[in-house]
Amino acid sequence: MKNSIFVQIAAYRDNQLVPTLKDMINNAKNPENLKICIAWQHSKDDLWDNLDEFKDDKRFNIIDVDYKDSLGVCWARNLVQTKYDNEEYTLQIDSHHRFVKDWDAECIEMLEMLRKKGHKKPLLTSYVPSFDPDNDPNGRTKVPWQMNFDRFIPEGAVFFLPGSIPDWEKLKEPVPARFYSAHFCFAPGSFCKEVSHDPNYYFHGEEISIAARAYTCGYDLFHPHKIVCWHEYTRKGRTKQWDDDKKWHEKNTKCHLRNRKLFEMDGEKKDIDFGIYDFGKERTLEDYERYAGINFKLRAVQKYTLDNLYPPNPKIDDDKEYLESFLKIFKHCIDLQHSQLKHKNYDFWVVSFELEDGTVINRKDAQESEVKSIMSDPSYCKIWREFLCEKKPEKWVVWTHTKDGEWRERYEGKL
Repeated sequence: MKNSIFVQIAAYRDNQLVPTLKDMINNAKNPENLKICIAWQHSKDDLWDNLDEFKDDKRFNIIDVDYKDSLGVCWARNLVQTKYDNEEYTLQIDSHHRFVKDWDAECIEMLEMLRKKGHKKPLLTSYVPSFDPDNDPNGRTKVPWQMNFDRFIPEGAVFFLPGSIPDWEKLKEPVPARFYSAHFCFAPGSFCKEVSHDPNYYFHGEEISIAARAYTCGYDLFHPHKIVCWHEYTRKGRTKQWDDDKKWHEKNTKCHLRNRKLFEMDGEKKDIDFGIYDFGKERTLEDYERYAGINFKLRAVQKYTLDNLYPPNPKIDDDKEYLESFLKIFKHCIDLQHSQLKHKNYDFWVVSFELEDGTVINRKDAQESEVKSIMSDPSYCKIWREFLCEKKPEKWVVWTHTKDGEWRERYEGKL
């Protein structure tokens, strides 16, 4: 069907699912063109989680999953994508969204505009602006968002932060993007087959792996320059899959390792066959790194990327100059023995990385909640820190402080 849209939703015990479906359908210009597939991971105890009103609607394909059988969000998203039936477009969202009027026509118009400009496989994605279910529509953010680099986490995945698109009121078309959001993606329907979600992933690493895989499969990434929908970020008071899954830690650890192997980070080798979940053949991973200004093996990023300037990053032909253009990610674990800490009423610790002369390269204090978590480890008190730096620090400093206002133990170590 012309202009048909395969809507992908992975829902987990979400009381916003039904309101999301109704708002999406009611605000579509052509609701008859929607083909909606839901991985409905639910509990019989959740009386509000009822889809009976949609079960006889031919537009719906509801995959009924007992929440105890769920293997995580990437598994659920992959399950939905197996139901793709050659629809012209696809929309991937979470189960807690609200939509603008005629959102479907707006998305199609933007995508086709990009095609006319020579992008054979354009993809719209972003951390879309937020809304508050308890204060809707008044709590809706009025500015379209983009995705900015935040950091490499210790396990290797890249994290992002939302940011307002500069001068968005003056823009006439979507803006180039480096990254992919799993809670909003509008693309040609073939994306479901060419860059399907890896069910062996659990959660973290999902978005950066899809971004790189999409780019290497020939997709050009863009952020919408106007609002087409809103996303609820907190899911406050609602159960997440990892709240129910006692083995989620094991799945998460395996996922992080798989992600590091995919990108060959931290000395890991790509010694497993990723099959259809590998990078594409139209571009290389290095092409994506140069486009986005990220180096996975070095855990490094270019300042152009940190400044949130639109990709592609400036071309640097000289290999030595190119490698030197990256700011390094410094990661270190400070180990203290429990016997070194004489008090129990700490309210914070200074955690600083410095040059030999005391110049501070990075300081991020451990607040009371982190201190308690650190001291709960029965073996060592492990203080992990990761940050960007041009100069490598030469020593670390930990200086403890107690609730009575006194500075206590001070330790430092050479790096």
